[in-house]
Amino acid sequence: MLLIIIFLPLLAGTLLTAWSGAVPSNGYRRRTAWLAGAVAATSLGLLLMQAPAVMAGETVRLFVEWVPEIGMNLGLRLDGLSLMFAMLITGMGLLIIVYADSYLGKNDPVGKFYSTLMLFMAAMLGIVLSDNLLLMMVFWELTSISSFLLVGYWNHRADARDGARMALTITGGGGLAMLGGFVLLGQIAGTYEISDMMANAASIQADANYPIALLLILVGCFTKSAQFPFHFWLPQAMAAPTPVSAYLHSATMVKAGIFLLARLTPVIGGTELFTGIVTTTGLVTVAFAAFIALFRQDLKGLLAYSTISHLGLITFLIGLGSPLAAVAAIFHILNHATFKAALFMTAGIIDHETGTRDMRKLGGLWRLMPWTATLAMAATAAMAGVPLFNGFLSKEMFLTEAVIFAQAGGWRWVVPAVATFAALCSVAYSVRLVHDIFFNGPARDLPIAHPHEPPMGMKAPVILLATLCVVVGLLPALTLGPLVLVASTAMLGHAPPEFQLAIWHGFNLPLLLSVVALAGGALLYFRVNRGNRLHRLDIERWFGPFTGPNVFWRSSDSLFGGAGRLTALLEIGSLQRYVAWMLIASMVVAISSLLTGEMPQTGSRELLPVTLPALVLWGLMLLASGWLALRHHDRLQSVVLAGVIGLVTALTFVGFSAPDLALTQLSVEVVSTVLLLMGLALLPAQTPMESSSARKLRDGSLALVGGAGMAWLTWMMLTRDHDSIAWYFLNQSAIAGGGTNVVNVILVDFRGYDTFGEITVLGIAAIGVLALMDGMRTRRPGGDDRGRSWTFASQPLMLRVAARVVLPLALVVTLYIFMRGHNMPGGGFIAGLITAVALVLQYMAMGQTRAEVLLHAAGGRRFVRWIGTGLAIAGLTGAGAFLLGQPFLTSAHGHPYVPFLGNLPLATAALFDLGVYITVVGATLLTIATLGAVSRAPNVAPRKKKLKGAQA
Repeated sequence: MLLIIIFLPLLAGTLLTAWSGAVPSNGYRRRTAWLAGAVAATSLGLLLMQAPAVMAGETVRLFVEWVPEIGMNLGLRLDGLSLMFAMLITGMGLLIIVYADSYLGKNDPVGKFYSTLMLFMAAMLGIVLSDNLLLMMVFWELTSISSFLLVGYWNHRADARDGARMALTITGGGGLAMLGGFVLLGQIAGTYEISDMMANAASIQADANYPIALLLILVGCFTKSAQFPFHFWLPQAMAAPTPVSAYLHSATMVKAGIFLLARLTPVIGGTELFTGIVTTTGLVTVAFAAFIALFRQDLKGLLAYSTISHLGLITFLIGLGSPLAAVAAIFHILNHATFKAALFMTAGIIDHETGTRDMRKLGGLWRLMPWTATLAMAATAAMAGVPLFNGFLSKEMFLTEAVIFAQAGGWRWVVPAVATFAALCSVAYSVRLVHDIFFNGPARDLPIAHPHEPPMGMKAPVILLATLCVVVGLLPALTLGPLVLVASTAMLGHAPPEFQLAIWHGFNLPLLLSVVALAGGALLYFRVNRGNRLHRLDIERWFGPFTGPNVFWRSSDSLFGGAGRLTALLEIGSLQRYVAWMLIASMVVAISSLLTGEMPQTGSRELLPVTLPALVLWGLMLLASGWLALRHHDRLQSVVLAGVIGLVTALTFVGFSAPDLALTQLSVEVVSTVLLLMGLALLPAQTPMESSSARKLRDGSLALVGGAGMAWLTWMMLTRDHDSIAWYFLNQSAIAGGGTNVVNVILVDFRGYDTFGEITVLGIAAIGVLALMDGMRTRRPGGDDRGRSWTFASQPLMLRVAARVVLPLALVVTLYIFMRGHNMPGGGFIAGLITAVALVLQYMAMGQTRAEVLLHAAGGRRFVRWIGTGLAIAGLTGAGAFLLGQPFLTSAHGHPYVPFLGNLPLATAALFDLGVYITVVGATLLTIATLGAVSRAPNVAPRKKKLKGAQA
């Protein structure tokens, strides 16, 4: 069930909305929104089905081994804390989808928006439900990528692109630091499962590496949740569409760091170092951001700094570590989500109806948009902490905890003072928001002349959220009390002491501080804004070049500039010099280690006898290699000689009883020779003579010394006895892999990860050739200066006849090689190369145009689908092991009985091998088609010759 909750938006939501948005039809925009809403509602419904058990104190878990060797498992956990966040993510996401349906313009690509939003939702659900730190890290980075795409959704705008880059850089850098902290924490604890860490918190905190791990993890949390001094990326991300901003600020992204702090509190919290760093960072952030928010001119900018301030408040409460501070933090997370989402949606309504978010132009909208004004004032009152609204209750709890902290005496009195100042500034910017937008005279120079109330699709979510602000403010214990209890219990690892969520707690110091904040905030705003002075203030001038964005862009420019200068110094454009320096460095390292240690001697291992055929083959290889070194300027000779060396290598494999390797080598040689000849046909027959005599002497000396050194090291290794692991594969091939061809079983089973990575790289390389050369045209290869022709004038008749016979025979051989691969020499890779060779022959016999017509692959682009299909088959085969509770790419095998055929040895690795086969064929043919298209003659009608004395 937990896996479905994540995978619904990750796969179904992302793919369905992308498809729906890509197929324009009547009502496709509404259809796409409905699909996204249905996915979000389904995930929310599945969570609600699990809610009764979680509210009763149970913890729902899922554990599947994934990569146990590194401790990365598919571990999911649903307790009170994750339930609260998951319900926020899905519930708020559903409201955002309803809002966005009316908000997005006719030219905004809805498929792109909703599919990315679904990806974002899935990533956040993965974070809050993960019980494995490494798994959480995967989803953590996925939030950075998806938020980058959402912030840069309007990629035609420079501010959107810059904001997306800044957000990705800051949060991605913090995530990299956090990964180091996770690895260190996992090494300390001996596990990456958070549930197991909670039982060993004392030993973890006593470890000498605990402070380093803590600091690295806190960097990741602070960058994600925009804590000072990493706060500046969040206001820059306001170039995103308002639904994105509302979702990002209320339930996702910035709440990820807060969630991680809460989740890891039982593991890394409670120490003086944790309390000191987290409380100080939170307190500085809450006050600094609240003060800056008062002077922002952009409405979303004001709300962004307000979010930073409230996140600092929550961070401060988590840092305190007391049980009631945890309750206050959980309560304020819920309250902040409701009023901040409502306010951002209101900001979107105002921008949508007036065409601006500049508060210097807005004013007097109360008469034009009374419903919007009423809803905005309710949400703003909650943000300011006005009594009878939900924000007042959690703000009271915040001030109470600050006062309790100060009772220890000494410098701690600063804490309630700073907290009161932050609350006072919060009231001030809240009053400004209401006064500047809905009152303060008529609007000025609006892009849209006649603002009016928005459609109900935009207004309905705000009505619901504003109503919640009031209902929770009046009935806190009845509405959110049980959820706060189970969430704070999961955060602390034990039940908190009895607490009471109520409007009235009597006359006390926190109430007095609230009154001071409310009265002082209103007075501060009207005092500072006398004569609309706030409209003329530019806060950027106060900090000069030391604002966060200025520091970031200057640092970024300096980094890229320094990298450019270093590259220009090192990258001199000479491959010979690069190789020369690498060889020299390797020789220095090897010689220095030999001089300081004992000289290794030849081992005592028994040598194999040298036969006459072996001497002939090695002599041929040496001759071909020497001739290649001397005649490398002649490209055709170089290709032929390289083929000779490859042939000798294949025969060597035969001599050492490695038929699989020999078949692969022969097939690779044929295909690579064709590809090289096609590529070289676009170049002159001779490479230019660039090396002087001195350079030839240097290069020759380095080659001889380096080659002799490698030969000597090889001799030292091969003459020594060693412990081989071959026995394991020989013994386990048939038992664990279901096949007797050890080489093939290793490739598709024991080391399937390697093979999957290799075919992925092969596919990327082929698509890279297409991307680099697509649309490129060069001269059609003709003859060179020696009269050698690179092409047929017309395809020879014998070649065409032979090709027709070879292709079906080759396909039969391919099937035979493929089917026997698991038990005898063969397999998908070799079969793919044989098919590719046969199809290359068709290209040579028919010409590229005719061959691609028969293959229904005009231009070769269909081969990209072949690559994708092959990779998909291989990947889905590996993922299918999850259904049986096995790690990725675990093979299943058996001997089912088939009528008339008897017992057949079958293994799921054959499906993986099929993916390898299709990928190899597609990659080879795509490369050949692309190279052929570059030199294809243009279809231009022949010109008529002009006759002497007459007009053609």
